[in-house]
Amino acid sequence: MAGMERADAARNRARILEAAAQLFAERPAQDVTMDDIARKAGVGRGTLYRRYPDRASIAVALLDEHERALQERLLRGDPPLGPGAPPAERLAAFYAAMVRLLEDHSHLVLGSEVGRSRFETGAYGFWRAHVRALLVAARVPGPDALVEVLLAPLAPEVYGYQRAVLGLTPGQVTEALTRLTAALGPAPAAGASSAGMT
Repeated sequence: MAGMERADAARNRARILEAAAQLFAERPAQDVTMDDIARKAGVGRGTLYRRYPDRASIAVALLDEHERALQERLLRGDPPLGPGAPPAERLAAFYAAMVRLLEDHSHLVLGSEVGRSRFETGAYGFWRAHVRALLVAARVPGPDALVEVLLAPLAPEVYGYQRAVLGLTPGQVTEALTRLTAALGPAPAAGASSAGMT
């Protein structure tokens, strides 16, 4: 009996995430309601709210696998994204990877970041720890005052504005972000971090 309930719960979870992914892809995340998700998934409101208290928690769950893959590359991947490169090069590679994540999944990122929730996600904590470690490795004084400054340009609403309103390409955004790596020492050569980004 318990095993059957677990299987039902897993099926419901998969249906909820699939429905939410489709809805978030079709229209702005802020226009998707919990009722919309429950209806499309074919589950009751109680089932939905027991697992996910709000829309942001669903978007976080959808983003999780993409963010985990990037976290794994930061920890154990090849340099410059992974260990082994100078801090400025690693920050430039991190920026390029985050631009790709935002480009591919900005609708999910926007859906997961409601109010202060951006700063409370596990992923943001990971990005913050990574950037702070790079600042410490580069011997930048007072690193805590600079971490949010370096992460602020990665806010999804900033990226969305740059792409939709200003008409910047992912490569142009990455190139601009690479200039910020001067805070950690010599920046990589122009174009090095945005290769392949158009």
